[in-house]
Amino acid sequence: YTQNFYWDLRHKRDFNNYPCILQRLLRSHKLLFEDVKANITEMLAGGVDTTSVTLQWHLYEMARSLKVQKMLREEVRAARRQAQGDLSMMLQHVPLLKASIKETLRLHPISVTLQRYLENDLVLRNYMIPAKTLVQVSTYALGQDPTFFLNPGKFDPTRWLSKDKELIHFRNLGFGWGVRQCVGRRIAELEMTLFLIHILENFRVEMQHLSDVGTTFNLILMPDKPILLTFRPYSQDPPQV
Repeated sequence: YTQNFYWDLRHKRDFNNYPCILQRLLRSHKLLFEDVKANITEMLAGGVDTTSVTLQWHLYEMARSLKVQKMLREEVRAARRQAQGDLSMMLQHVPLLKASIKETLRLHPISVTLQRYLENDLVLRNYMIPAKTLVQVSTYALGQDPTFFLNPGKFDPTRWLSKDKELIHFRNLGFGWGVRQCVGRRIAELEMTLFLIHILENFRVEMQHLSDVGTTFNLILMPDKPILLTFRPYSQDPPQV
């Protein structure tokens, strides 16, 4: 379907009606058609639903873990007072909230795997893996592995605040790692942090029905059914805006 759409746009439709990145890439003729497809698909996969789905999962976990939600709200309110309303300064004083985003991505990663081509031959547990082989790390399996995470099924943002870096080194792979990590990582983290600050200051989030929500694959990992939440206004000492 995707290939047919691109081909139709390139050969049949009036470009002037589609002033977008895809139009510019196709008109420039600087990239092979396969490269255009790859770039646009990557933009769609990385920019559509990824942030909103992660926020859905975060709200779901907060609603199921009211103690954690209370801790997050107290941190946000304290940060607001400490920063005296300066939002940029406030963002420097919410480590638990930022850790809760990491914890959400551990339990509910957006991508199934991280993939890389080996630059050199690699011997791993007596297996010889030749250079240029595509290798994959299952982010979902890693996040559920008790070898790396104590009580892996528990939503516990405090695990990311450990001063022992060995406990968390290379375990936060929600956005990938290194120079080829998600290019939108910083803006996605900022969007989610600001959204959650607003929610925590203004609402209590509760589950409508105490039922587990599973995961299904649809380009990215998504909830397998709607997450039904109730937002109750939180009016105790409303923050100064």
